[in-house]
Amino acid sequence: MFHKEHSIHHINLITEKKLYKDLKPFLNCIDHTVSKESYEVMKNEEYDMLVTSPVPNNLDKYYASEDYISHTDSKTSLFDKTYQFVKNYTLKKKLKLINSFNTEDKLILDVGAGTGDFLKVCENGGWKITGVEPSDKAREFAESKHIILHENLTQVENNQFDVITLWHVLEHIPNLVEYIEQLKKLLKPNGVLIIAVPNHKSFDAKHYKEFWAAYDVPRHLWHFSKTAISKLFSIVDMNVEKILPMKFDSYYVSLLSEKYKTKKSQPIKAFFVGLQSNLKAKSNGEYSSLIYILKNK
Repeated sequence: MFHKEHSIHHINLITEKKLYKDLKPFLNCIDHTVSKESYEVMKNEEYDMLVTSPVPNNLDKYYASEDYISHTDSKTSLFDKTYQFVKNYTLKKKLKLINSFNTEDKLILDVGAGTGDFLKVCENGGWKITGVEPSDKAREFAESKHIILHENLTQVENNQFDVITLWHVLEHIPNLVEYIEQLKKLLKPNGVLIIAVPNHKSFDAKHYKEFWAAYDVPRHLWHFSKTAISKLFSIVDMNVEKILPMKFDSYYVSLLSEKYKTKKSQPIKAFFVGLQSNLKAKSNGEYSSLIYILKNK
């Protein structure tokens, strides 16, 4: 067993290196949230995914901003209010989604749990909750809601779960293939893995180009397509069973993108770009963000 696991891990390390091979320039983007630094977004043709370059050594400092509201409960600006409105609406939809699976013990792990709102909804819905969140500040917010979160996956490695969720988290993970390996081990054989990520193939991504807010360099290290998710998870013998849209994301991302592009808040213009993105995605399935439902082969 050791030799088999060691061999699989070795293969996955080789795959990790392949993600950085033969990269071609795609876009030059600016970190609008924290540093105002410039980063290259490079294309990996084999996986049909984009890769942020270079990756800063001290990534933590790029999350140290009041503007990074996924780690706070801020409701001050128009952007904050929009974010919080969408979040509260979608929490119920997320609960409905996980309730649709025939689970054994209702054990859920939320990775990148932020301030704990999703887990609170799950707990109220009868789920036995576990959460992981690296941000000290976010964990403090969660604790004030009586949600205790772990700092990293190693603290839960002796458990297995019916459902594991990553809501806009995978794009932040440095050691991507190794992390996918860890997720697989934490999932019960008949469990469900739910991954939500931005989609750089969407109309709003193509419209805003380097100003597209969901590039969010350097915090977003990877920019996925349907092909990329399918290929990455096939490495650990997992299949994409279903893909669902996150229709609100096109509006919120367009709102931020307009601000980055024009230096002004342009809610009406952003609304119509978001609407156009969703209408185009009705035929090609390329919504601004996508939810992937994955299961073991």
